[in-house]
Amino acid sequence: MIQVAIIGTGNISHAHIHAYLLFPDRIHIAALVDIVPGKAEKVKAQYGLDCDCYEDHQDILGRKDITLVDVCTPPYVHAQISINALHAKKNVICEKPMAASLAECDEMIRARDESGMKLSIIAQNRFRKSIRDLKAMLDAGIAGPVRSAQIDSFWWRGHCYYDLWWRGTWEKEGGGCTLNHAVHHIDMLGWMMGLPQRVTSVMANTAHDNAEVEDLSMSVMEYPGALALLTASVVHHGEEQTLTFQCEKAKISSPFSVFASVSKPNGFPERNEGLEEEIRSFCDRLPPLPYEGHDGQIDNVLSAIEEDKLPAITGEDGRRTLELITAVYKAGSTRCPVTLPIAADDPFYTADGLRANVPHFYEKTVSEMELGQSGDITLGSFDKK
Repeated sequence: MIQVAIIGTGNISHAHIHAYLLFPDRIHIAALVDIVPGKAEKVKAQYGLDCDCYEDHQDILGRKDITLVDVCTPPYVHAQISINALHAKKNVICEKPMAASLAECDEMIRARDESGMKLSIIAQNRFRKSIRDLKAMLDAGIAGPVRSAQIDSFWWRGHCYYDLWWRGTWEKEGGGCTLNHAVHHIDMLGWMMGLPQRVTSVMANTAHDNAEVEDLSMSVMEYPGALALLTASVVHHGEEQTLTFQCEKAKISSPFSVFASVSKPNGFPERNEGLEEEIRSFCDRLPPLPYEGHDGQIDNVLSAIEEDKLPAITGEDGRRTLELITAVYKAGSTRCPVTLPIAADDPFYTADGLRANVPHFYEKTVSEMELGQSGDITLGSFDKK
């Protein structure tokens, strides 16, 4: 049985704990770690766990029984905790975003390779049926090549959201809605289309004057033969999150929608209901997923450890997502288009370089250690019934 230590017991850790508890014959939560005194103990009691509690992740590194470390901390320490765990010969699951910079991503991948352990970055929406189906449709080419993509990462967060001590600062959160909310949709875009050749972006803080970081960004991404429009936001009521691909033969999207057109002799559109039905039938034939979201990704990581194979989402996947986010920040900060890939001598390659070049929209003036009910969060429009 795999023994896991969860580092950080804030809101997102609850999704991980729920997932681990689905697999009692495969994994046991052996330790909870949180720097806030007493916080890990509260979570232990909440779930009735049989585990030890610590305030420093260094204290679990010498435990030979623990072979998996799950990093659920604020982003600014993702890299160091992951690297320490990998060097201690422990497999690592790390929450999104992978790290605060591309340099840290590369250090994590290097530690993985040197240690021979496994590293997986959370991108749980790839384990949603609608997203799996969309990827399968694009890979099969049933709708033809992509001409245009629209990625709407629409979220809404109240003003007090950024009062939490680590949020709303470039140093500790690492960025705003582009990094910590749209990361999900940017990962899906990269998974489906790869990295673009060039990115043009604008960003602003329109509603949260207690945060240094952006609460809205809009970007145009140039691919060979296609453009993608990405909006990252925490000011959109309704949190309507969609991925829409306008392909040569049809529009396909998640949540699932299809519309196909053919040309009349005068060039105007006529609906192609036959192709629409073919696309629907293609999706209907795809197998169901036994687990979705965090449950699905954690099941995959456990299988990777048990069967000694690569996890579905690797360090390279996490790095690609951060490279696209970094391009948005560079383009939005410099007001100039950014060509990919981003080189190691680029100022935005390191966390220090990025922080020295991004705008401070406002200065953070409130720093609360706790905010609202722990675990009382939403993980996107997939949660909605």
